[in-house]
Amino acid sequence: MPKYLHTMIRVTDVDATVRFFTLLGLKEQRRFDNEKGRFTLIFLAAPGDEEAQVELTHNWDPEPYDGGRNFGHLAYRVENIYETCQRLMDAGVTINRPPRDGHMAFVRTPDNISIELLQDGRLEPAEPWASMPNTGAW
Repeated sequence: MPKYLHTMIRVTDVDATVRFFTLLGLKEQRRFDNEKGRFTLIFLAAPGDEEAQVELTHNWDPEPYDGGRNFGHLAYRVENIYETCQRLMDAGVTINRPPRDGHMAFVRTPDNISIELLQDGRLEPAEPWASMPNTGAW
């Protein structure tokens, strides 16, 4: 049987992207620098779910990565979507689709990859989230 291992996304700013995923609660599992290939791989996972990882690939020679939305999105279940979104906002992250329904929100990584946040269970709609408009594409 196949076994899910990880999802890879290319990133331009390792520090900003690791900070972003750390705000979501993920922890760095391992990091690998390849001098010959001129790239770095960083694997992150949510505590208690270390087998489902996101792999950040940083190519040392700059190249543009357009259209992060065409990748689709990564999705994470969170304990409290309101607290998670507030923590992200406090760190300067735009909440593209606020959790108006107490269940789902979308944000983007520094490289424009769409991240879906899903509430574990359902919370009652609450302000300021319930009346916040969408911002940009998600």
